[in-house]
Amino acid sequence: MSDSIKQKITRRAEQLGFDLCGFAPAISATGFPYLQNWLSAGYAGQMQYLPNRERAYKHPQSVLPAVRSIIMTATCYSPTIPDDLSQPGRIAKYAQGERDYHDVVRKRLKQLADYLHELSPGCLTRAVVDTAPLLERDYARLSGLGWFGKNTMLINKRKGSNFFLGAVLCDLDLPPDVPFETSHCGTCTRCLDVCPTDAFVEEYVLDARRCVSYLTIEQRNEPIPLELRLGIQDWLFGCDLCQEVCPWNRHAPTCGQPELVATANRLPGAVDFLLMSDDEFRTRFKKTPLWRTGRIALARNAAIVLGNSQDSQYLDILEHSLQNENPLIRGAVVWAVGQLGNQSSWDKLQSMKETEKEESILEEIRLAQQEIKKRFPHA
Repeated sequence: MSDSIKQKITRRAEQLGFDLCGFAPAISATGFPYLQNWLSAGYAGQMQYLPNRERAYKHPQSVLPAVRSIIMTATCYSPTIPDDLSQPGRIAKYAQGERDYHDVVRKRLKQLADYLHELSPGCLTRAVVDTAPLLERDYARLSGLGWFGKNTMLINKRKGSNFFLGAVLCDLDLPPDVPFETSHCGTCTRCLDVCPTDAFVEEYVLDARRCVSYLTIEQRNEPIPLELRLGIQDWLFGCDLCQEVCPWNRHAPTCGQPELVATANRLPGAVDFLLMSDDEFRTRFKKTPLWRTGRIALARNAAIVLGNSQDSQYLDILEHSLQNENPLIRGAVVWAVGQLGNQSSWDKLQSMKETEKEESILEEIRLAQQEIKKRFPHA
């Protein structure tokens, strides 16, 4: 397969809106032993789909048996967020667009795969973005797109780390690009130091169970651990802190894809998510990344964000939500009332004990009343 075909593919990728494109050989994933150790340490938390298909990550043949080459792409999302919310609550940049990035990137990857079929009729391809058992970062590094940062993100000198990776696996013999063998993080540890929950065990090792993104997105059916709630700060969905402080993102390009452009000025805040109905959530977020996490978990997150605000103007809203029918939301609201509450709040929690049936929430009430007592000893 000649380099001229590679050049045609690269040009077509650029026309489709991809910001980076590189070519990797379909070899065993270099990071597979690291993945095994990471899973053995339990760092995946509740993301059981990872250990359930652990062996599949070893080689891209598990995704396309005839694979010989992997075309890796990167699609930037907007790094600049308008910040004019009238209430607390931040959503990670990647999720602020009008559409789910999976849909946007997958459509373009399939168009790129279609182009391969034009160049080589009868070839076999498969387009994947973030869902197949493929260690995308490994093949992105092998294709020369960047290096692994200390925060585990792939970083490119020109594009930073605010981008989505996508791949087209094919059975064509495409000459691979030169792998990215060096690191350009130097002695910088800003990404590690800024983490509010100390989720980095060490450089290049993330304990997902402590990561704000994991806690607010992946841990959907359980309370956020008590000792990590303050670390959630004002994050409703995801977290950008380790990328925001990265020097390589200072001059990251603005996203040119309309579907992925951040629209923070039109996104709800914590109060809105706490009070939002199922129908409103479905109408507003069905086609966005927030749909996967769901309204219940986002309302739980919203209560924690309001508790972390230390702003008593939200106390009435929280107290009115103490009777929420969902125990996951109710427990988080109790905690938030404990953070902001006064003597009257202590009495409301005391009354709540008479009807509350959930043992876990009764414990939340006890702890919340203790918090209020610290501030109001005579409550």
